[in-house]
Amino acid sequence: MRRFAIGLCAILLGGTALAQSPTAPTAGTDPAVLDQQWVDASKKFDAPRKALLATVGKTVKAGPFRADYESLNTYEIPQWFKDAKFGIFIHWGVYSVPAYGNTWYPNQMYIHGTDIFKHHVATYGPQDKFGYKDFVPMFKAEHFDAKAWAHLFKQAGAQYVVPVFEHHDGFAMYDSALSDWTVAKMGPRRDTGGELAAAIRAEGMHFGASTHRIEHDFFMGAGREFSSDVNDPKYAQLYGPAHAWLQADTDDSVYNDFTYVSEAFQDDWLARSAEIVEKYHPEIMYFDWWDGQPGLRDKLAKFAAFYYNDSLKHDGHVGVINYKYNAMSPHSAVLDLERGQLGDVRPLHWQTDTSISNKSWGYLAKDEFKSPGFIVHQLIDIVSKNGNLLLNVGPRADGTIPDEVQQILLAVGGWLKVNGEGIYNTTPWIIWGEGANKAVGGSFNDTKADSWSADDFRFTTHDGILYAIEMAWPEKGEAVIRTLATGSGIPVDAVNLLGAQGALEFHQKADGLHITPPPRPPGDFAFVYRIRLRAAGH
Repeated sequence: MRRFAIGLCAILLGGTALAQSPTAPTAGTDPAVLDQQWVDASKKFDAPRKALLATVGKTVKAGPFRADYESLNTYEIPQWFKDAKFGIFIHWGVYSVPAYGNTWYPNQMYIHGTDIFKHHVATYGPQDKFGYKDFVPMFKAEHFDAKAWAHLFKQAGAQYVVPVFEHHDGFAMYDSALSDWTVAKMGPRRDTGGELAAAIRAEGMHFGASTHRIEHDFFMGAGREFSSDVNDPKYAQLYGPAHAWLQADTDDSVYNDFTYVSEAFQDDWLARSAEIVEKYHPEIMYFDWWDGQPGLRDKLAKFAAFYYNDSLKHDGHVGVINYKYNAMSPHSAVLDLERGQLGDVRPLHWQTDTSISNKSWGYLAKDEFKSPGFIVHQLIDIVSKNGNLLLNVGPRADGTIPDEVQQILLAVGGWLKVNGEGIYNTTPWIIWGEGANKAVGGSFNDTKADSWSADDFRFTTHDGILYAIEMAWPEKGEAVIRTLATGSGIPVDAVNLLGAQGALEFHQKADGLHITPPPRPPGDFAFVYRIRLRAAGH
């Protein structure tokens, strides 16, 4: 989970250091004063920022989308995204250097009492001597090969790829004209985001970009509470405003936050988001959970109108925005659930993002991964309910992807090569499936046991064909689909099993459609029956 319920109390765990530290702000300092360090450090980028904001205004004014939800609710998700079903997410950045804990390392390393804080001090020294900035020269990406990554993702069966262009840490993983702290100017000194965009498109996949920039407003805030490099004006451009995080509501379904965000930082968020669109023309823009806080919603609507209008101009079809919780109106963009799924079909298309790692989004030196079967089962369940799966990988700081991760991806791709007909380009059937395992709806359920049986089926359909996907092999030598019993009024003409030769014997009975599968399964994870239904009147 990229949002931890640290709240103000947790941030102040080291409160005694506040009064003692000569480099920490005075308790109760006006947030606008704290913000000024970042504003001053960012003045050098005023001209390009103003130019981008002017472009946003002109593009919104030109239409057809306006920056209001009456207009944005006319949005229609492009067909390619509905058909794609499976994408790859990439969390890669400076946080890959310590490779410890999770991608919230740059936040937690400044919070007294956390495991990451203790690890950091023991490994690198105190935060006023070795701060997050000191990992930047260690992030070299010396073995990064965008073409190799893109080829791997293609072999995995992905139809789109979404690299994180900026995470909460404030370090841009692309060539930004609005910051000195970018991958093109420090560390690798390469536009890794641009290289990925070109390589992904060369493999015939759709390219997206994710920015978590707005979370950076508070992300380094705990470093204000004691003597750390966060308080040094020399690094204000990297560390940002670094406000305390005042969490007002912990209910994920109606999440709000009331941390102070200045107009200047909101404008910077809008300009940086627009810069990514202008420079790289992503077909997807993925935003994380904090973009929906009340103070930002007008800017978010303005960005949506700009992005949709710009994408129509450049790509010929409208782009895709992924949002979380209640950040946007349901009809104005694509809902994304973090590490979870839905319990039923959602009429509006949606997406799950989850990580191949059960512990983190970025690379960890010691990690544990989901099995290929777990991922395939999750993909099937999501697709049957009208969703897509965006599966994250975390490369090492040197630009290599761990062998175990590659093997998992290739195994998923192997399943899709045989069974993709029942996944890609499909739509939900009259019901999503049958069986005891209905899958728990909601976020953060993706590490639960993979307890599927041969009685669990998921359904998809395309061009008059029903795909019944059995989640485990029927050891008794017979598959039974209860939904297709004689009383269903749905006569069956023929049954095949993807990956196996020839038609299968079947009988429709009062308790279901009985199918005799071949003696041995054609794969390891889940099994797709291609069922031709008899047309009405025949």
